[in-house]
Amino acid sequence: MDNIITFLDLFHEPFLQRALIGGFLTGSLGGLVGSFAVLRQLSFFSDALGHSALLGITLGILLNVNPTLVLIPFAVIFALLVNNLVERSSLPTDALLNIVYSSSLAAAILALSRVNSYRGSIRQLLFGDILGITRSDIFIVSFLFLLSFFYLIFSLRSQVLLTLNQDLAGSIGITTRYHKLAFIILLGVVVSVSIKSVGVLLISAFVVIPACAGRLISRKFSTYIIFSMLLGGTCALFGLVLSGLLNLPSGPSIVILQFIAFLLSLGISKSIKSAK
Repeated sequence: MDNIITFLDLFHEPFLQRALIGGFLTGSLGGLVGSFAVLRQLSFFSDALGHSALLGITLGILLNVNPTLVLIPFAVIFALLVNNLVERSSLPTDALLNIVYSSSLAAAILALSRVNSYRGSIRQLLFGDILGITRSDIFIVSFLFLLSFFYLIFSLRSQVLLTLNQDLAGSIGITTRYHKLAFIILLGVVVSVSIKSVGVLLISAFVVIPACAGRLISRKFSTYIIFSMLLGGTCALFGLVLSGLLNLPSGPSIVILQFIAFLLSLGISKSIKSAK
């Protein structure tokens, strides 16, 4: 009981208020972008980006620069290079992505082993540290959320056609390559920004699980997007509260709540189908 009272008192603290706002925005952003990524079969691509992000963070540490400033451009460049590699290679996409993210993760771990001053914070890199979010982080996430929302909404017709049938989209004059590259860049930025919330190891769940849950129980595309956003944001919010009450890591707590929501969505979906 004392722990609950103590945690409730912390709601008046600016650091927790920033964490709650940042968590909700980041979760909503993951659900928004994830709703398109899942349908375009880019789930494993986001996982590869998340694991490779550790290499970008390591480069920032080695260069004695704020890792966040290095991570976003690194993620964008890495996403474009991997996308180009996938398009040009005859190897299966999942095998190629596995090679890329395993190699980049191994390189990052080797580099981190040479940085003695950062070893104590490796847990924050792997599992996130949303309580350390700053005002500038919230500004970046807010700007990115608005940018993503308006870009995807205003180009919704093109995005839907690209998601369902790229050849059809190209035949009616939609610049498929432009929209595809724009979304890859957007996905790279979202993954890099969200790492502070859930860490490198769990970032793909942040993007994939809310979208999969939304897909199970939504019948309209617009409903699917909105539900994925709300589920991602709500799970991040309550996951953070749960982690504070039970003294648990915030990133894994958020992902576990998302998984529970996915199971509930799966049950609801089966109930609806059996009732028909």
